[in-house]
Amino acid sequence: MATKGTYGTGEASEGVKHPAINVPQNGLVKTQLSFSEDLMNFAEGTVPQSLIVALVIGALEHCQITTRYFSTIKLIWHDIPNKIIIDVWPEWMYVLWIPIVGFSMAYCSGLTVKYMGEPGDLAYTVKMLHEKAYLAMDHVMPMVCASQFGILGGGSLGPEAPLIAICAALGGFVSRTIFKRTNRNTVRKHTLMGMAGALAAFFGSPLGGSLFALEINSRLPIAPIWDITNPKLAGASAANVVTGAVIGLLGAALAGIFAKFHKQVMGYFKSKGLLTDDNAPKRGLAGAIVVVGLGMIIPQTMFWGEYEFQTIATFAPASTLVHVWPTTGLFGFEMENGFHALIVGFTKLIAISFTVAGGYRGGFIFPFFASGAAFGRALCTIFPGIPIPLACLSFAAGINVGITRTALATPVILCFLAGEPNAMSGVLAASLVSLFATTYMPFIGSQQPREDIQTAMYSNIDIDPEIEEEESHENAEIDEEKTPLNVSV
Repeated sequence: MATKGTYGTGEASEGVKHPAINVPQNGLVKTQLSFSEDLMNFAEGTVPQSLIVALVIGALEHCQITTRYFSTIKLIWHDIPNKIIIDVWPEWMYVLWIPIVGFSMAYCSGLTVKYMGEPGDLAYTVKMLHEKAYLAMDHVMPMVCASQFGILGGGSLGPEAPLIAICAALGGFVSRTIFKRTNRNTVRKHTLMGMAGALAAFFGSPLGGSLFALEINSRLPIAPIWDITNPKLAGASAANVVTGAVIGLLGAALAGIFAKFHKQVMGYFKSKGLLTDDNAPKRGLAGAIVVVGLGMIIPQTMFWGEYEFQTIATFAPASTLVHVWPTTGLFGFEMENGFHALIVGFTKLIAISFTVAGGYRGGFIFPFFASGAAFGRALCTIFPGIPIPLACLSFAAGINVGITRTALATPVILCFLAGEPNAMSGVLAASLVSLFATTYMPFIGSQQPREDIQTAMYSNIDIDPEIEEEESHENAEIDEEKTPLNVSV
């Protein structure tokens, strides 16, 4: 067992070459000999302390459940129409409920940003994790309110990202306030615990959620809810891996197209002065024009896609859409062929872009998954020999990885949610191909390589200064130009 010197070798080390690290000449400080010794000392950064902190953070995060989103969606989009609209309004007026809710929720989301403050976004959360190791607690309430209105408005962003930001702030708060930790590296680990717990609970996949929380910060590395086909894939094969890799390249291309398109959209919003907090209500209405308009024509583009994925991937009728009402839209659009699938795929990407540009708060993981499912079904109409689950999941992985750089977590989450473990090899190939194909296209600007990778495992070494005091929300600098995504996963 290595007790001194270079980690894992038992030999003396000259120390890690970093100007900010003070390492003894004979190597790293001696590690503890046993779990019981660590437990007795309860030293900062040890396994026993980390387990206790994780339990406390997990218990508190249990209160941050998503039922508030789903209960309010049911109230707004189903209970109220059933009680005061159906059999009261003329049937041709039912579709007006979409713009009524969409525009009002977009405006309320903008008012939240204007009067409660900027809640931050994914790029800002990643930036704070790298620079400060935590997210200030006064981001929590603006995020709760802004994301609630955005999700109720049917925008193409989901609740997973707000939960990440909220639980990241909670993890850092527990570390700094309850356990009085000041070592920045230790606080960063506890903040990551909060992020991982949020994703693991939301996806129902502890491994996938934890991997996603770790990967989302860097540029380089339950029960299923979807039933795409029955029976499932019988087994993995080399052909599936090759097919997945090719689809991953196509997904990377779509991610690149989306990135360029979104940059133009954000540039337009900036040129009109809509990216300031004072103009947040106008910004929300501007984004809602496209989101609501697309939703009235193609209802499959509404909401974040977690439950819409099933309808899209199976060519099911629009009447099976869970959230939107009425499901017929203006023209009774249905996914009946490959061309309609392409329409859904591209319009979903457009909806995601304008949802983000409109200042809605939420996560884009499931929206990209839903768009990928549509492209996968379109591909299967051209090449019917490709298994539908492989096509849908590989396209979803290719697009999502091209944007988020989460090549390991994405296939785990997708294959778990679809109950398709035999698709894992092909979906992983799609993820890795997309990752390398988009290496020089970093979409989330604050992602960066780990500079402390050689020292992060040692609690006695910290390349950052200690945390002295919490910086408030008002002092936070959020640069819209540097963080054009402006979302929160």
